[in-house]
Amino acid sequence: MAGHSRSKNGVASLAYAPAISMRRAQCLPDRDRQDKPGDDGLPWEASLEKLKDLIGGPDLIVAPVALNPIMAQMAAEAGFKACYLSGGSLGWYKGVTEAGLSLTEMIQVAVDIRTVSPIPVVLDAGGGWGDPVHIHRTVAMSEAAGVACIEIEDQMLPRRVEHHVGIDHLVPIGLAADRIREAVAARTDPDLVIVGRTNAVRVGGMDDALRRAEAMKAAGADMLFVWGRKPEEMRFVAERLPPPLMTFAPPDGFSTFALSKAELAGLGYRLAASSGTAFAAMVKAVRQSYACLAQDRMDPFLGPGGAEREMKAAHATTGLDRLVEIERRTMKAT
Repeated sequence: MAGHSRSKNGVASLAYAPAISMRRAQCLPDRDRQDKPGDDGLPWEASLEKLKDLIGGPDLIVAPVALNPIMAQMAAEAGFKACYLSGGSLGWYKGVTEAGLSLTEMIQVAVDIRTVSPIPVVLDAGGGWGDPVHIHRTVAMSEAAGVACIEIEDQMLPRRVEHHVGIDHLVPIGLAADRIREAVAARTDPDLVIVGRTNAVRVGGMDDALRRAEAMKAAGADMLFVWGRKPEEMRFVAERLPPPLMTFAPPDGFSTFALSKAELAGLGYRLAASSGTAFAAMVKAVRQSYACLAQDRMDPFLGPGGAEREMKAAHATTGLDRLVEIERRTMKAT
């Protein structure tokens, strides 16, 4: 996407994209810098696989939630090949729910992540922030931010808070398909993956959900996501719809889930977003830390000296040594 420009819809050139990539490489820890050879001898960033290529492969790609740059960096350190910018979790993180988030808020987080990490970002774009005509700006900004995948749902706009208690308000099937069709028309980066998602299983039932997914596929969606948490639902969807498919990773992970990652891949699933587990872990850790501090107790999660150790680990993740080296090398005369 670097250096390419838009002309058909008048959106400003993306020629600044290489600068973002350059700054990202400079801020990465030494072990992750762009000039470090990958396993294939190519520069580290060049050796990364594009998300579009990954979902064309045989494996299930798990994308943990990342709501800020350091979460994305830690996801990459853990070996994940993509991260998920969840609207639901970001809404809780900001204290407004997903219904209160704006397009620019989500895009800013994506830019913050991509400034320091090359990990592909899957953007939960909800209903796309508007009618089909508005989807053009949503896609334009997503591409400008370096997003690798955008997930567009059939939710009614403005979003309803009731979504968080299991009550969804959906647009008609034709409008849902038009959102996808216009997203495809707006796309100028051929590597941007467009996901068509429906939550109709808990509104009109599975048959309606499948009809909506089929309409989104016909409109040009690269991947389909029929919301469902039950293994039998996932199997049924995979029997009726073509791969590649997206789903949510189990909240408790795959160790106790009825379907393994390999089994899901065999069914045609290629992307599993863990939308809230890491955020829930963060909430629990912070709540416990505050309670222990208020009650003059040692936090058992960190233990003696744990806070200092974790701060140093955070410094390493964010590349402090590299920044100190640059500063000392360039500021000797001041």
